[in-house]
Amino acid sequence: MSGLVVHSARKVDADGLVDDFWFVADDGVIIATGTGIGWHAAAQGPGRDVVDAGGHWLTPGFIDLHCHGGGGHPFDDGPEEMLEALATHRAHGTTRSLVSHVANPLASLRESLSIVADLVAVDPLILGSHLEGPFLAPSRRGAHDGAFLRDPGPEMVEELIGAARGTMRVATIAPELPNALESIGVLIEAGVVVSVGHTDADYDQAARAFEVGARMLGHAFNAMNGIHHRAPGPIIAAFENPDVTLELIVDGLHVHPKVAKLAFTAAPGRVALVTDAMAAAGAHDGDYRLGGLNVTVRDGLAVLSGTSTIAGSTLTQDVALRNAVTLVGLDPVHAVAALTHTPAHALGEDHRLGRLHAGYAADAVILDHDWTVRRVFADGVPSADPHCTPARFRMRYSFCQAGLFAYAYR
Repeated sequence: MSGLVVHSARKVDADGLVDDFWFVADDGVIIATGTGIGWHAAAQGPGRDVVDAGGHWLTPGFIDLHCHGGGGHPFDDGPEEMLEALATHRAHGTTRSLVSHVANPLASLRESLSIVADLVAVDPLILGSHLEGPFLAPSRRGAHDGAFLRDPGPEMVEELIGAARGTMRVATIAPELPNALESIGVLIEAGVVVSVGHTDADYDQAARAFEVGARMLGHAFNAMNGIHHRAPGPIIAAFENPDVTLELIVDGLHVHPKVAKLAFTAAPGRVALVTDAMAAAGAHDGDYRLGGLNVTVRDGLAVLSGTSTIAGSTLTQDVALRNAVTLVGLDPVHAVAALTHTPAHALGEDHRLGRLHAGYAADAVILDHDWTVRRVFADGVPSADPHCTPARFRMRYSFCQAGLFAYAYR
């Protein structure tokens, strides 16, 4: 893997804003940072790719904890569709992703979890799986097919954990369901971060789930009870618990910007921007599928066909960042942290991801002053140009005799 030097940047990450910033990376890891002309000596080394950021924003690579597809491709239609969707999001700055699974028959979920495990084995940019369905409240199912929802049970949970072969990173569960708390314990024991979501839980039920170890709130404000002056609900329970990370979809449609600002104020450093994107993200309006359900996208709003029920988003993380700064009014440091350091911390990866610092992965995004992505680097390697077709940069795969995947960049 060749070396990388990026210089003359306006760096912004969870550590703050620094002008005339540079970093040097070898073998996908940042080995030195500084300001001014200190990068000149490193640039003389053999095989260095030297990039002049031209005073533009430089952020760590974005992390998405919650995504279902993009570029016209859903995650639940097999490995090639997953790769195409991931290529779209990588072109928009998301260098590390979880693959989220909607409610499906258990056999289909096992297969999807196994496919992601195979992908993780050869592609470190895929962080693992997020099992969003099937342990959700029917009354709050949103765009999940009600026919495939189930009450959780330890044996069923263990079966799905086994299919993921150590790559299930997050699982969503409605804590008011029968056996939910016991199942949360099984997930935590397996090293899975439990997210409370798609739930009819009240404040006490959500608080109890957080007390026993749940550590996230899935797409806060959506598919759950809101804040009422006599019924505070799960959002207040998440605000109160300093160990809980709150996912937030900042597309201007799922959550009003003023409400989004409330979340950042009430839970500073604990809000993670997510896309919850479906196949139309980075693509175009039209008709799509999400799991077993039909979705119609008009003017960028995805709804279950024939209804007003929102079915994921068409968001990419670069747009989420721009919205956080321009619509919500966040300081850039806090906005960038919400899609870099905060999600990395939620996954226990903040020792190597989410900062532009020596010892961290060389994942970086150069953006114009209006927060438009210009260059993306993942593991120190240039990724796709967002203005080109993602197919140019997608990974292709083939089965080898061992039954694993072999990949090569086109």
